[in-house]
This record gives sequence, structure tokens and C-alpha cells, in this order.
Amino acid sequence: MSEAIIRPANLNDADHLLRIYAYYVENTAITFEYAVPTLSEFQNRMKNIMERYPYLVIEKSGIIYGYAYADTFIRRAAYDWSCELTVYLEHTALKRGFGRKIYEALENKLSEMGILNLYACIAYPKKEDEYLTQNSAEFHNHLGFSKVGEFHNCGYKFGRWYNMIWMEKIIGEYQSEQPPVKFKAF
Repeated sequence: MSEAIIRPANLNDADHLLRIYAYYVENTAITFEYAVPTLSEFQNRMKNIMERYPYLVIEKSGIIYGYAYADTFIRRAAYDWSCELTVYLEHTALKRGFGRKIYEALENKLSEMGILNLYACIAYPKKEDEYLTQNSAEFHNHLGFSKVGEFHNCGYKFGRWYNMIWMEKIIGEYQSEQPPVKFKAF
């Protein structure tokens, strides 16, 4: 059986990645987005991210099982050493190690760029339900992230209020003369 590979995403992948994302928009509160973006809008999102950060897909036997990317944390130069991570896996492909593998690859690329702080913004249920569990927070915790903040009742979807948490992982060393981040097109 073939091994899962991780490679840079390209715009030809957008249709498949959008199908993966659409499941979460339509069936979960994992994303607070209500409507599935158009293919053109999704491609524009990808292009904007790939101007500075890695955008990866994981595939096995030619089938894409998920994607992950980093994006700007806050759009001010002083935050350049920090970024926000996102990962989405085919909903039928959970608990197979794809998430860990693609996140580790993303973390390695970000470390090579000089990124120091990784952040994850995670929808979080007050009480688990059919739309949202604590799995994402547990996944990030398992990968070394720690919870640094919680916003209460900030997302409303499916007629319910959900919380949002921020999780953080430090992957670099802080210096008094910090070298600049090596942003590049991916």
C-alpha cells in the first residue's frame, strides 16, 4: 500500500479542497462560515495565502485527504513571527494520522521561514453536540498546543451559540535582534 505524501497545493486542487471544506460549512460548526464559497473565491483565498505562506495537501494513492495552511495572525509587521494555522481533512478520513502528518510538515516549513509562534482559532462547544465536539482542541493539545484564551458565545450557527478558543505553540527562540521571516511564494 502506498504511503501518504505531502506536497504544495496548487490552484488545480481547489475544486477538491473546496469539496472537503464544504462538508464542514454545511454540516458542522467547526467553521462559522454559513455559505460555501464559490470556486473562484476559494481560489482567490488560496492565492492570497500562497503569496507568503505554505499551503499543503496530503494525498495517498493520488487521492487528496486533506489540506493545511498558515496565514497572517494579525496584519501588522510586529506580528510577522506569528501565524494562524488551519487544517481540514476529508470527514471520512479522520483518525488515520493524516492531520498529525500534515501539521508536522507545515510546522517544519514555518520553522524554516523563521516563524516562532503558531496559533489556532478553534470553535469550541459549551456542550458537545451533533455539530461540534472538542476533537479539534484535543488534536491541537496532543500536538503540543496549549489553550491561551476563550471567547464566550461569539459564534452563532444552527440556532446555537458556540465559544471560540485560541491555542498556541511556540516553535522558535526569541532573540533581541530577531532575523526577519523569510516570506516567499509557495
